[in-house]
Amino acid sequence: MFRFLKPVILAVVLGAGAQLSAQEYPQLFDVVDVAADDVLNIRQAPSASSDVVGNFAADATGIEVIMLNSTQRWGLVNMDESTGWVFMRYLSGQGQPIDHYNMPVGLRCFGTEPFWSLHSDGGVWQYDSMDGTSAELEIEIAQDSGIAQDFRRMVRLSGPDGAGTAFIYPAMCNDGMSDRAYGVSISLMTGPATPLLSGCCSLSQ
Repeated sequence: MFRFLKPVILAVVLGAGAQLSAQEYPQLFDVVDVAADDVLNIRQAPSASSDVVGNFAADATGIEVIMLNSTQRWGLVNMDESTGWVFMRYLSGQGQPIDHYNMPVGLRCFGTEPFWSLHSDGGVWQYDSMDGTSAELEIEIAQDSGIAQDFRRMVRLSGPDGAGTAFIYPAMCNDGMSDRAYGVSISLMTGPATPLLSGCCSLSQ
């Protein structure tokens, strides 16, 4: 059973009279400015004095930062079956913003009860479940909100069961089986008469 946690803070004030714009998280980052014989520590809490619970190699890439802490200096990341915090000074964004009319780069989604997975291959989603069901879902429309860097997409699909729909949106999500956290959630129907599935999504492959 998925647990939906405290919502991600979606907007920041850009200035007096400016419109609100979604934060660019989650996003993928690479480790930078760490000596080749050193590592980037993952800490239990967003503090340099907090216990070290893991690390990334000096050349690690594709690290998904789920959200920032209140000071914007530490980023929440997944490791093994839990989460930790890394100092953002040593991470550099891959420069893959979420653009209009397209799905977030590298998106994959999954759920439990029942177990299922979904990954994107161009304009097609590959859907698989543990009961042996497998289907290619063609993306007909992935409508965005018109707000820059906004993950939200209302998706219309075409598959073997007929027309399907999906809603992708920023919300802290947990798979209910570990302490890992995810910053994007999904509600999915693979066809017009299929059950509504709920799950989490990640940019990390």
